[in-house]
Amino acid sequence: MSITNMLIVGFGTMTGAMVEGWLKAGRPATTFTIYHPRGKDVPDGAQMVTQWPAHPFDVVLLGVKPHMLDDVAPGLKDAVGPETVVISVLAGVELASLRDRFADAAAIVRFMPNLACALGKSPNALVAEGLSEAGKVDITALAQELGSAEWLESEGDFDLVTALAGSGPGFTYRFIDALAAAASRLGLEEQQAGRLALQMVEGASALAARSEFSPGELAQRVASPGGMTQKGLDVLDGDDALITLLTDTLHSARDRGAEMAAQARRQG
Repeated sequence: MSITNMLIVGFGTMTGAMVEGWLKAGRPATTFTIYHPRGKDVPDGAQMVTQWPAHPFDVVLLGVKPHMLDDVAPGLKDAVGPETVVISVLAGVELASLRDRFADAAAIVRFMPNLACALGKSPNALVAEGLSEAGKVDITALAQELGSAEWLESEGDFDLVTALAGSGPGFTYRFIDALAAAASRLGLEEQQAGRLALQMVEGASALAARSEFSPGELAQRVASPGGMTQKGLDVLDGDDALITLLTDTLHSARDRGAEMAAQARRQG
């Protein structure tokens, strides 16, 4: 397949970031037709439509809220043809639920990016059914223009990967905020603490991404026995406190994905 036209259904924060990333990667704006019933501002060169298209597209990208799937599926009957790949970024909506709504599609792909796709830095999880080898090459290229392409062998892992890579930025932002708040509680001026925490995390992440050492090894390399860093690590490592907290965090997010999947199945 060759992706020359893509219909985007729902132009919110995530799909907007995806289009921004694709444009920065050099994909032509004319690739994108964006459907929204009330109209929205779209990038120059992209087409905005307020009526359901009457012809099939190479790709239909679903970016609405999961509970709106049954509201938009009937309107896409002419846009999804036998050669169309339906890509969904809907959290918790399984391949089978999507296939129930789009039986005529050539393939169904679940695609989970995060907002760093606007910068070409998103870890993108994918799983598909019905996708040809040529189609997989093209969808992989789409993903890699936004960051990485991590194909999963089992859809059963998708909720956990979504919790880690999709929801993970939210957890990271909370960590940065908490680190700054802790420094502020201990006496540092609040705004200064925020700037320092943000810059520290940006630099540490960039170094970890480029280092030959794992993050765990880097932690040990910056900690001298009995020094300041080691004393702080002792608190995080004691009784596996940090790992336990994050295990509970991912567990809760993953289980919410399973709940949403069950709801989508019932609606279908």
